Amino acid sequence: MMDREFLISKWLNNDLNDQELEAFKALEDYEDLMKLTHSLQAFKAEDYDTSKELERALSTIKDSKKQSSWLKPFMRVAAVIAVCFGLYYFTSNPDTNVSTAMAQKTTISLPDASSVTLNAKSSIVFNKKSWKHKRNVKLEGEAFFKVAKGETFNVITQSGTVTVYGTQFNVKQRKNYFEVICYEGLVGVIHNSQETKLKPGDSFLIIDGKLIAKEKESQPSPSWLNNESTFNSLPYKEVIAEFERQYNVNITTKNIDTKQLFSGSFAHNNLDVAIQSITLPLQVTYSKVNNTIILTRE
Repeated sequence: MMDREFLISKWLNNDLNDQELEAFKALEDYEDLMKLTHSLQAFKAEDYDTSKELERALSTIKDSKKQSSWLKPFMRVAAVIAVCFGLYYFTSNPDTNVSTAMAQKTTISLPDASSVTLNAKSSIVFNKKSWKHKRNVKLEGEAFFKVAKGETFNVITQSGTVTVYGTQFNVKQRKNYFEVICYEGLVGVIHNSQETKLKPGDSFLIIDGKLIAKEKESQPSPSWLNNESTFNSLPYKEVIAEFERQYNVNITTKNIDTKQLFSGSFAHNNLDVAIQSITLPLQVTYSKVNNTIILTRE
């Protein structure tokens, strides 16, 4: 005999085959199920509250003062229906997750024609179902956004929230590192409950919990979109971390102060040239062992 809850679940999804349909019709509470589902035909997924609907169904039963033998099975059926509709709501409104691996970038379109380009080892999460009412994107890593005009657009990170109304900007949130650069429009950065507004060329940078002043950004877009990472007086440890993400390698250091500031760049398409770009300016030597690069200062 087929499992009762299994049949009800498939019935709610309109997924019963002929054999299952006959088994479903043979259920002892089939008529009660038909009556209950008829009363719920006005159900809308976005506004449905399973707890309220269950309470309403049970209240109707109590008010009728028909405390007959069918009350308990009907309550059981109502509970199953409520749970199944609740499961249907949450499974039909899943979040969309997009992520990149080491040495990988990708560009995706959001539901309103906004676009996001993810840098290496980054991820975003958003919900298509609620997008018209809530344009929220959760970000881990680094991404460049081109936002279409419309309702408030929020980029939520562990370090702070970036709010915009139609603009182009870059957000980088890594361990102990949070940076927002505005390239077009107006950006509001909320960090530690305080908002800072950025105009084109303005930056907001927090490293190890400290606000870092930066010069005006003169480029029209972040350099990593063109497969090059650029640094202007940033700690060497940040350069190393970005190099590891772009080339999927491990870097170890010997006798090197990784807090020293570095200005320069490296390309993403030639490892040998790139490693020289970040070592020669600091008079650092390097060696390669399998997938590990060892940086040394004598």
